[in-house]
Amino acid sequence: MLTQGPAKKVTVYVGEDVHHHGEPLYLAVLNYLFYHGVSGATVTKGVAGFGADHHLHTARILEVSENLPVKIEFVELPNKLDELLPKLLQIVGEGLIEIQDTTILKAATAKGPETRLPHTALRGKAKLMRIYVGEDDKWRGKPLHDAILESLRANDIAGATVYRGICGYGAHRRFHKEKRMSLSSDLPIMLSVVDEESKIQKYLPVLEQMVQEGLVVLSDVDVIKYTHRLESGTASKEQSS
Repeated sequence: MLTQGPAKKVTVYVGEDVHHHGEPLYLAVLNYLFYHGVSGATVTKGVAGFGADHHLHTARILEVSENLPVKIEFVELPNKLDELLPKLLQIVGEGLIEIQDTTILKAATAKGPETRLPHTALRGKAKLMRIYVGEDDKWRGKPLHDAILESLRANDIAGATVYRGICGYGAHRRFHKEKRMSLSSDLPIMLSVVDEESKIQKYLPVLEQMVQEGLVVLSDVDVIKYTHRLESGTASKEQSS
């Protein structure tokens, strides 16, 4: 939480069409800041500009795919910024990050912190975490399962899969069933996550703030194989070397 006094203003400059792991880079930066407790951030889009490649980009009516400049700005305390910078530099890559000294005269106020569940002790070579929530559950205005998935990605969890149930019931013992003509029946949603014990343990406090009504279970697992497809560019480089 921001407090009155010395702080750092950070400005990140990236291209609108630059991507990071399949999503726009500016969204990856915003999600990283959001799910790591930064108090606020603003994204603005330029109408013209050029960068290190010296290519001029402009917003023209007949050109809808220009790589226009995008600016992400946020203010944070120095010690918090020190924690964020290593990963932020990695995400931004060839973009530009500017840091300026600033002073917070008045900090924005928010609701008090939500009650957290007690921490769970983790043991084993790896952990399988299953998160059960309702399809209609929300977190800060967006579907809870989408928010959890974004936060898992922003916290470097290896991978997650979202499953949509066709029927089920929970703590309230209300039976929910998929109906052909209904768009909102609050069906059960399950997120399945596998990663190292230490990484899931580190993520649990984030999850505890987000899931106010639901079920989270952990199981010991042995990871037999975990691989991913190489990017086409990477593969061609390796083949040519």
